[in-house]
Amino acid sequence: MSVSIIIKTLNEAERLAATLESALAAVGPDGEVIVADSGSTDGTIEIALRYGVTLVQIAPGEQPSCGLGPQLGYQYSKGDYLCLMDGDMLLDPQFLAKAVAFLQANPSVGGVGGRVVEMNLENLEFARRMSRGGAEYNAGPVDRLNGGGLYRREAVAAVGYLSDRNLHGYEEFDLGVRMRQAGWGLYRLDTPFAQHFGYRMNAYALLLRRWRSKYLRGTGEVLRAATGKPHLWSLLRDIRELKLWAAVYAGALALLLMLLLVPNKGLALLLCVVAIAAVIGIMSLKHRSLSLGLYSVTAWLFMAAALPLGYFKSRRDPAAWIDSRVLSKADA
Repeated sequence: MSVSIIIKTLNEAERLAATLESALAAVGPDGEVIVADSGSTDGTIEIALRYGVTLVQIAPGEQPSCGLGPQLGYQYSKGDYLCLMDGDMLLDPQFLAKAVAFLQANPSVGGVGGRVVEMNLENLEFARRMSRGGAEYNAGPVDRLNGGGLYRREAVAAVGYLSDRNLHGYEEFDLGVRMRQAGWGLYRLDTPFAQHFGYRMNAYALLLRRWRSKYLRGTGEVLRAATGKPHLWSLLRDIRELKLWAAVYAGALALLLMLLLVPNKGLALLLCVVAIAAVIGIMSLKHRSLSLGLYSVTAWLFMAAALPLGYFKSRRDPAAWIDSRVLSKADA
């Protein structure tokens, strides 16, 4: 049984060499490593060429997205199993063997993950991610494989495509919900999958970067992708953020009505400030950090504003061939 490791990249020159070395060491002689590049300009291509892996890149005019990279690699892959990882990860040398063994022993499971260890906790975003946890990060059955994992090609073929090229976020959840709708399970092992070296920039700078890259539109995009599909209700049930965005919209409406309807505008403004401060205080207590509380509320506002922009965006056929070129082919 062969494994195709698909590494999605966009300007990953800083860490790509270490990522490739970890992947090549883990995949074995019968596997392959594919670098799926979304238009890097920082030396990523030159580094990948040195390692003799299969290197494919989107054609000029194709727009990069989180969902495009995995699908690009998938359309050139041959393995019975597909391992997805980012260009700033170090793959654990024991993961593939354990994951393949689990999938062989559990034929109804379509994908298996492990623990993703965040190595950059100085950034408030990654610190918040680790502090809030979530059922999808626990060992056992899960509804998505956030951060990457190993998928059975048979299960991917059953749902039509690996990753929706239209999604700037939530691509793992979209794949997971489609698989579960088709009867496949997902499982996270209590074993390391990879170390992840995220952005070292200030969390607020990262938030602005994600706004500009359209990453924050992912919630609206995945909701639009599921509209009219059998898995819509599963998506509405399992994406906790949708309830949060509804609360944000309701709170914003309540503040607006307060400003419009309370005759004493000074009092209305004071009540609005107190309400916002109370929310920040509650989140600060939850995270035991004023910085994390303030950042959480700021991130909510950005994401809530981005949701309708993602939902009403035009879509392309997610199963269609991605216009691309092969820059190098791994030795047979």
